[in-house]
Amino acid sequence: MEKDPFKEYLKESEPKKAHKSYIWSTAIGLQAVDGLKPSKYLIDTAIQNMEGKITMKEAQSLIDSYYKEKPYHLFDDERTEEADKVSFRIAEILSETAFSFSSNEYISIHRKLFQGIYKHAGKIREYNITKKEWVLDGASIMYGSASELRATLEYDFSQEKEFSYKGLSMNQIIHHLAVFISRLWQIHIFGEGNTRTTAVFFIKYLKTLGFSTINDVFAENAWYFRNTLVRANYTNLQKGIRETTEYLEVFLRNLLLNEKNELHNQNLHISGILNGEKVDIGDKKVDIENEKVDIQDQKVDIENILSEKGSDFSIKTTVHIHRLFEKFGFDEVFGRSAVMELLELKGSGASKLLSDLVQADIIEPVSGHGKGKYKFKKLI
Repeated sequence: MEKDPFKEYLKESEPKKAHKSYIWSTAIGLQAVDGLKPSKYLIDTAIQNMEGKITMKEAQSLIDSYYKEKPYHLFDDERTEEADKVSFRIAEILSETAFSFSSNEYISIHRKLFQGIYKHAGKIREYNITKKEWVLDGASIMYGSASELRATLEYDFSQEKEFSYKGLSMNQIIHHLAVFISRLWQIHIFGEGNTRTTAVFFIKYLKTLGFSTINDVFAENAWYFRNTLVRANYTNLQKGIRETTEYLEVFLRNLLLNEKNELHNQNLHISGILNGEKVDIGDKKVDIENEKVDIQDQKVDIENILSEKGSDFSIKTTVHIHRLFEKFGFDEVFGRSAVMELLELKGSGASKLLSDLVQADIIEPVSGHGKGKYKFKKLI
């Protein structure tokens, strides 16, 4: 899309409208992984929903009616209907709070997204596949074997369920998440629609871990996301190419930590390795207002604090601490209401979090700002 029609809602509107805008932007942006572009009608319908003029159910009815009434030959692209309907369905699923971390949920998401579009919606493929990848100069990765798809899927889910994030640094958490989601995607259990299904499932899963993905990273970098998954699963030792999650981890740092690393598809293309010109992605981070050094130093500080004092925290609490620190740093004061709004917690949950952080000596009460105010405590 040349111009994001939702930008004004992200910047100016009340939180509810901004939240809806991020959901719709993500839903529409994810169509790019298959080279699809939703219609203007879908975008106009989405805007009506964001403005509260129509419900999601009414939006669905409008989209369905639009394609029933329009002659097929009038569409600019034969897959525009797919892009519109799947965009709506992604927005609908991301708007729901219900989620179960299971293989059945993963398959169910595919069925919901592609029912009436693909005959194989919600069905595991029964044949082996290859796909020519631009990022691999036409080569394909090795996808899961058709005879082992269900078993491989169940294995990956069981491994993730048993994994403990306790005591991990944020770098370690992000690395593990990158490995998990790249392996899940590599199975490619469906004939089509794997990346969109995986992205929707992953966003829902991340929320259960305490992460917020309410930003435009997926909306603007969906194809980059897919290419990082490809690079995470491709090895050609003869050509000096090894699978790597480094690019996917950079994407996740932008998505989960609101970092501003540059994401360029050309940096993922294997031609850079073949020509001996591998890009050091560590040198591609944007220096916003010349404050990069200070920002990185502060991130090191919070990691040191968590390493020293927060080894017993769950992943959700660790994520909450990072989000609070990103918002307030060492200098700003915050209280329960700010924690409730930022982390979408109830009063009791926010109070318990603050109490736990005080006991862990990570935050400290401050005076002169009203009752119940706190700041992050610097290491001495």
